[in-house]
Amino acid sequence: MTAPVLVGLPLAGRDVLVTGGGPVAASRAAELQQSGALVRVVAPHVCEDLHDLVVVHADTVRLDERDPIAADVRGAWLVVAADDGPSERDRVHRWAEGEHIWCVVVDDPGTAQIADVDTLLDEGSVDLRRPSGALGSVTLVGGGPGAPELITVAGRRALAEADVIVTDRLGPRSVLAHVRPGVEIVDVGKTPGHHPVPQPEINRILVEQAQLGRRVVRLKGGDPFLLGRGGEEVIACREAGVPVDVVPGISSAFSVPALAGIPVTQREVTAAVHVTSGHEPLADAALACVRDASATLVVLMGVGNLGHIVEQLRGAGADQATPVAIVERGSTPDERVTRGLLRDVVDVAADARVRAPAVIVVGAVAAPGLLTPAGR
Repeated sequence: MTAPVLVGLPLAGRDVLVTGGGPVAASRAAELQQSGALVRVVAPHVCEDLHDLVVVHADTVRLDERDPIAADVRGAWLVVAADDGPSERDRVHRWAEGEHIWCVVVDDPGTAQIADVDTLLDEGSVDLRRPSGALGSVTLVGGGPGAPELITVAGRRALAEADVIVTDRLGPRSVLAHVRPGVEIVDVGKTPGHHPVPQPEINRILVEQAQLGRRVVRLKGGDPFLLGRGGEEVIACREAGVPVDVVPGISSAFSVPALAGIPVTQREVTAAVHVTSGHEPLADAALACVRDASATLVVLMGVGNLGHIVEQLRGAGADQATPVAIVERGSTPDERVTRGLLRDVVDVAADARVRAPAVIVVGAVAAPGLLTPAGR
């Protein structure tokens, strides 16, 4: 079978039919919408991503929730067959061929793959949309807690449009396998106690790449503005006159406990939550919320300082029977929850060989049995 070719087509303002309602169809429809196409999706059932795309972009993406028929292809300038089964995709392909209409059959290595002509220009040595020396841009993308499906639609779109992706250890790195060919990946990952690329150098990389006229995505774990130093990166870009925007992410401070069955607030238990970094001594407010049982304390990046954190809390008068839960590698297949009490959690964590990345939850909500079986 011959290798597929990439065909550049001007999609802006064109009527494009997408058949299928699964994640692949959602991804193709999003790409087409971003290219300026007028998209019509025909499928009996649609996934959440596709439903959200239709809601957000109702002016350019239309949905017919039913089985596609031959008449659907008539009048379309391009057809994308993204149905779940190969026989369904082949049927749509035959309909399009009968009408002499361009058709892309997804997941078929023998078919031509269609890209917006402007995207192809991006991948060449000259970008005709932007004059030489034109300024690029930086987008900070919150990648969520780690699972690739927990990055937002807007975050995936930014990655699909990037020329350069500057990533770190905590971002959902598996999504990088699906970016378009030719994208430059810059790894500035940090591990506890080892920062090979200091923050000022990361700021410089972002600014420099944008000043070369490139679209730069800074892919970060969690949310860029929650202990992610995103504010520093925004300031650096603005001071250099580089356009910068932010795509918020799902914070691990809330999502990792939730996925482990730990609500950081619970009616009749606690109605407040305090989030802090484990790199610095705990502030008075963090100490007070545990001592007075007035709020849940969530500590990010605190595994290495667990002993010192517990010492501070006990020294501030916190009840030594306060429940503690440590969730390692939250949202991934390797997720693990280790539980103890303030009096013994340091020893329990050492015996379990707890390692970063992990989220520490201190307070009544961390008790086993609140939402999860006592053995977890």
